[in-house]
Amino acid sequence: MAELIFRKGLGLKDAVAGALTADYHSGLIESIKNADFRHLSGRLTIHLAREFGFCYGVDRAVDYAYQARRKFPEQTVYLTGEIIHNPDVNDRLRALGIRFLSDPGEDPDRVGPGDVVILPAFGVTIAMLEQLQRQGCTLVDTTCGSVLNVWKNVRRYAQDGFTSIIHGKYKHEETRATASQALQFPNGRYLVVLDRAQTRTVCDYIRDGGDREAFRGQFAPAASDGFDPDHDLGRVGLANQTTMLMSESVEIAGMLRQAIADRYGESELPARFRAFETICSATQDRQDAVIELLDRQALDLMIVIGGYNSSNTCNLARICAARLPTYHIAGVDALLSAGAVRHRRVDGVEVVDEGWLPPDRPLAIGITAGASTPNAIVGQVIERLGALANAG
Repeated sequence: MAELIFRKGLGLKDAVAGALTADYHSGLIESIKNADFRHLSGRLTIHLAREFGFCYGVDRAVDYAYQARRKFPEQTVYLTGEIIHNPDVNDRLRALGIRFLSDPGEDPDRVGPGDVVILPAFGVTIAMLEQLQRQGCTLVDTTCGSVLNVWKNVRRYAQDGFTSIIHGKYKHEETRATASQALQFPNGRYLVVLDRAQTRTVCDYIRDGGDREAFRGQFAPAASDGFDPDHDLGRVGLANQTTMLMSESVEIAGMLRQAIADRYGESELPARFRAFETICSATQDRQDAVIELLDRQALDLMIVIGGYNSSNTCNLARICAARLPTYHIAGVDALLSAGAVRHRRVDGVEVVDEGWLPPDRPLAIGITAGASTPNAIVGQVIERLGALANAG
């Protein structure tokens, strides 16, 4: 059976618009935007970053999922995994009857003709796509355009004999999908680096060589099969998971460029090093906006709203935590009381902090949200903050 793939919606945008508004819209947030992104509530002043929350790609992915459920009311509709990294959004999709192949008891091998499978905004690996096509599923592809742009560059690297060095998290769905694109050509190779420290190890090997097996062991989970640093680091091209911290990606590109120049000479750079700016524009806009907010306003603390496994949200929290007390929360339920908040520290540990909301004086709180956080959740957090700050 020839596969059927929907990539540009399913013709039901108007039909699901009301449901999307009811589930994700916030009248309070619209009012705050119209008031120059500021909200007064008793002793509390909220300053909202000028770019926050749902980006176009996320909004599109959720829209397509609602359309798919409406278009195929009698068929089983699956998602390959989380459509975006927001627990509230994913739970709402489960409530619509959309099943997640990543949930316990589900099995991708059992889907087939008559089933509908939604591909998430992160995309899926080549292997997963080919399996679903072989099994005859109807596919709804919500892969973000920014991700597709990275894939295009990675395929070009592989075609031209360059190893893709991907700045990202090797377990992240997007990075796994991107890495699979590098293997579409016989000599395609990839290596995933998380941060400057790992990049420094790579750069040292480019310059001076080293213990080949130790290098392979260190990067084994994050490198293509058979990766040989003695050969595969001779020509490299940088790509990014689209939600990483832009300043870090730029620095990593510079580190790799310099290592190649040191080893082979500046004249060899065009033949041995490439880099494209592949950070998502929405990710960059949200990072720029929160930096602008921190520079412009005197704040007592920052609240960053979004899923703990949302890379772009975690990076917003990193930016803020370097400047002032910051609380990365998944949603309104994390605001336990005026005396306690449950949040994720930048080291990835979830904790409950006490005494987080200073009492009995005016407070200025900055708020931003990751690209997978709907306005409804941001509005709930602001309402709860007002209630806590002005209680008693």
